[in-house]
Amino acid sequence: MNQNLLVTIFFFALLLVILYTAFLIVKPFITALTWAAILAVVVYPAYAWLLKLLRGRASLAAFMITILLTFLIVVPALRIAGFLSEEAVELVAAVHNLTNGQHLEPLKQRPWVKDLLGIWDWASNELATFDIDLREAVVQGAQTSSGFLASQVRGIAQNVFVFTLNVFIALFTLFFFLRDGKALCQRIGRLLPMEPQYQEHLFTKIVDAIFAVVHGCLIVAMVQGLLAGLAYWVLGVPFAILLGVATAFAALLPIGGSTLISIPASIYLFLKGNYLYGVILLGWSLGIVGSIDNLLKPILIGSRLRLPTLFLFFSLLDGLSLFGALGLVLGPVLFALLAALLDLYMKEYANA
Repeated sequence: MNQNLLVTIFFFALLLVILYTAFLIVKPFITALTWAAILAVVVYPAYAWLLKLLRGRASLAAFMITILLTFLIVVPALRIAGFLSEEAVELVAAVHNLTNGQHLEPLKQRPWVKDLLGIWDWASNELATFDIDLREAVVQGAQTSSGFLASQVRGIAQNVFVFTLNVFIALFTLFFFLRDGKALCQRIGRLLPMEPQYQEHLFTKIVDAIFAVVHGCLIVAMVQGLLAGLAYWVLGVPFAILLGVATAFAALLPIGGSTLISIPASIYLFLKGNYLYGVILLGWSLGIVGSIDNLLKPILIGSRLRLPTLFLFFSLLDGLSLFGALGLVLGPVLFALLAALLDLYMKEYANA
């Protein structure tokens, strides 16, 4: 065998073994490292501005941004997590009682409620012919939607040490990603076997996708969830915090959006006899909360994320199922990267 070939095989075999071993070492903290990378991309413009203000003192600028994010994100998130854990359990129990007919006797005397219950019974009987239990489907839907939030919080509560360690690692890594990220990206670029303009195109696609999702989807969804949750609390809808967070998650969906939660909440107020509050919540949800999506998304996203609505829809859902909360960002980013690679293929290989 040719000696040069033998050396090449040995080199790449050793490289693969070391890469795999390195992956096993960082695997327990891959989620924390990924969140750190996402945060670094999002706040890098602020870091660059602060770096210029501090006359090139990179370590100080990165440290100040990291401390600021700690107080703006981590501390409030820990407080909200406690409320979500309690309300998720109570919501599942409440829905289970309602679907079993408990606490509905006073409402059943109203004519329009009787009509609704008649429609419910008719739909249940029709679906039963297809072996579909409507009542069980509603319970499972409530358990799935609230169970996702509860599982995230419960996992944190069951292993506080691991969660604290992951937060520390994410913030620690964020500091170095901000300070040394530009040089790191240049080194990664030199490893890619493609022309510099194509490397820049891929990196631009990744950055644009992260900005588009975080700014155009997550921030808008958080604003919608906050406004909806505030309305739930003021108008007396139970589980206001949990429903506000659920509204924020529903706002990420291209179809239905925040109305998937806000309209049932309005119906609840009508069922309770609070017609004025029901009308106010319905008007607030459709006129204010729903319109924010159409107002802010074009401003924040612009033309950065050129994904068809169907692809965006499945990238969010499938990303969420595969990667958990991290998938809300990774799903669209992977689809945007796939689109960039397909563009590159069309330019370089398809014609050839």
